[in-house]
Amino acid sequence: MTRLSNQVLSALPKDVLVPTYDRKAVTPGILHFGVGAFHRSHQALTIDSLLSQGLAQDWGIVGVGLLESDKRMSEALKPQDCLYTLITKHPDGKLNFQVIGSIIDYLFAPENPQLVLQKLIDPAIRIVSLTITEGGYSFDRVTGDFDPTTPGVKEDLAGATLPKSAFGFIVEGLKRRRDLGIAPFTVQSCDNIQGNGDVAKKMIVEFTKLKSPELATWISGNVVFPNSMVDRITPVTAPADIELATKKLGVEDIWPVPCEPFFQWVIEDHFPLGRPPFEKANVQMVEDVMPYELMKLRLLNASHQGLCYFGRLSGYTYVHEVMKDPLIVKLLRRYMDEEATPTLLPVPGVDLDEYKDQLIERFSNSQVLDTVARLAAESSDRIPKWLLPVVHQQLNADGQVTLSAAIVASWARYDEATDEQGNPIHVVDPLKDELIAIAKTQRQNSKAFIQNSKLFGDLAQNPRFTEPYLVTLNLLHSVGAQKTLEAILN
Repeated sequence: MTRLSNQVLSALPKDVLVPTYDRKAVTPGILHFGVGAFHRSHQALTIDSLLSQGLAQDWGIVGVGLLESDKRMSEALKPQDCLYTLITKHPDGKLNFQVIGSIIDYLFAPENPQLVLQKLIDPAIRIVSLTITEGGYSFDRVTGDFDPTTPGVKEDLAGATLPKSAFGFIVEGLKRRRDLGIAPFTVQSCDNIQGNGDVAKKMIVEFTKLKSPELATWISGNVVFPNSMVDRITPVTAPADIELATKKLGVEDIWPVPCEPFFQWVIEDHFPLGRPPFEKANVQMVEDVMPYELMKLRLLNASHQGLCYFGRLSGYTYVHEVMKDPLIVKLLRRYMDEEATPTLLPVPGVDLDEYKDQLIERFSNSQVLDTVARLAAESSDRIPKWLLPVVHQQLNADGQVTLSAAIVASWARYDEATDEQGNPIHVVDPLKDELIAIAKTQRQNSKAFIQNSKLFGDLAQNPRFTEPYLVTLNLLHSVGAQKTLEAILN
């Protein structure tokens, strides 16, 4: 079957939105590390929207894949002229199909790292953006300090001839620009980390100190790292999504992207070399992103963790199925109201009760088909960044942590890698071997999981946390998820 490409755009059905701009006239202004589903449903969509308005023609995106697994993305996008279909799934079953054209090139770094470095020193590249997941920032889950031992970073610090990690490429690109007298690009994190720009700056500077303290000082004083908050539920592309896109378009799209209708992007307006007119594409430009960021991470992201482990242990596969369970819905809303909300800052222009109601509605969208397994993946990178800050802040303020502790206990039970019927649970986590081994001992030592100080620090010594944690874990072992929820919610 014919593949999606520039040549077939004019032949697509009239109700499929396609680029109305001349893609050949679009020049690169952004280099993006980590072209996954979220980037394509969010940041790339934003630039496409601007291009469709006749704006941002010098802000096209050059995507970069760093990992060997990114070869699949290269093989999907390159033969399609970097086009792909965005499928927006509305709760009432309505589907919108849109072909996105803002990614104008894709570089697979392991095959040609020199080409990536050439792009990084191109003066036209004024923003280098990142969606490299929470784990890509190479920091200790408890202390927040730089961890030099993560894959890629470790090789770069050991003197690899050419960079392997995002940090390695960014630092080498900045060094070469400085040496050539080219102004440094802005580094824009788009990952779900509190203070993501601040974290990116701290980790990149610490990484650079181990290579060149003098360069680290220059980066610290001359490179800008704006914080941002990003939000759009974007599930993993399923075979059914590929079939949907192919049937609708009449041509083959190897890797379309499904997403929900909701979209939010809040960015600190600090871009010394200029930026696209983001505000003309439904983006909020602000001086301080922190209130929005805390709201999203501690209400949406932490609630995702609240529903996924209890949901899987209760036998659910999809998120919308979980949201039909009144016990889990009650758990989420009470967690949001009683434990997360007291830790938030005032959010300009946002009614928090309406926001929380909207989250429940978004999670319940049966068309999106988001999976519990996706939300439960990489928990060791997510729980410490999204939920444990709520725990620590509540403990310091003498507030409630009962439900947060219960969510941690559900993760510990999930990581035993066997469900309540004795079927295997496929745990996806960078620390899975270590965590599964620990979790399998907790019927003998019920504190074993939270005694992992790499993740939990000294929480295992705090009875205000351990008491509700142990109650929940013991109930999960003795009566199962549903009766546990009944007990802890009463």
